[in-house]
Amino acid sequence: MQINKKMTIEEILNVNPNIANILMASGMHCLGCVMASGENLEQACGVHGIDCDELVDRINAMLKED
Repeated sequence: MQINKKMTIEEILNVNPNIANILMASGMHCLGCVMASGENLEQACGVHGIDCDELVDRINAMLKED
């Protein structure tokens, strides 16, 4: 399964909990906050100043390796 920027953080972590390592390394340290279930990845990246398309590519590359 591939992730996309319209998925919530919670949905993404349900795909593979190891994605948390990529999110944390990118500067997204609020994975357990209430917004993780109501905010999509694109919104979270905007708040944190992260390039969402690049992050999605990195996550999907990791998923292909597994």
